[in-house]
Amino acid sequence: MIPLTMMWLPIVVSAVFVFIVSAIMHTVAPHHRNDFSRLPDEDRVLESLRHADLRPGDYVVPFASSPKEMEDPAYLEKVKRGPVAFVSVIPSGPPSLVKPLVQWFVYTLVVSIIAGYVASRALTLGADYLDVFRFAGTAAFAAYVPGVWQQSIWGGRSWRTTLKSSFDGLVYALVTAGVFGWLWPGS
Repeated sequence: MIPLTMMWLPIVVSAVFVFIVSAIMHTVAPHHRNDFSRLPDEDRVLESLRHADLRPGDYVVPFASSPKEMEDPAYLEKVKRGPVAFVSVIPSGPPSLVKPLVQWFVYTLVVSIIAGYVASRALTLGADYLDVFRFAGTAAFAAYVPGVWQQSIWGGRSWRTTLKSSFDGLVYALVTAGVFGWLWPGS
């Protein structure tokens, strides 16, 4: 067992590397460019949504506030006629990547802390590269990948998009594992 304080270098470096790799994957690699589609008659839909005066938040349409309401014939007719959608509304205005990028970096740091914790509990100073790679990589994979599957299971997201995000998570886990193996204390 190694104190987590001895893990600060692989934790920070792996978070930085994942941040950089993810930036490259989302700006250079083309695999996410078709994750979303344009709504038919977008201008009319946007105008309708403006009249609804939606505030930032998550919405489902049609909406039922209880299981009993989900049995109501009027609700069932709305579901039958469609469309059925999950909608996330974000604040209007020019997009800024600052907040999401800061949140993403904090997330990569948290995943690296978890990977470091798991590996530091299971291994000793000077552990073999592949043992470190296996423990840190498995913990990172568990943090980056299975959670995105819920978006397809419960949120209706395309499995194709979820599988692409899962591939990204696998790459992030491999980067994390490689950095931990490289910078493991006592190696």
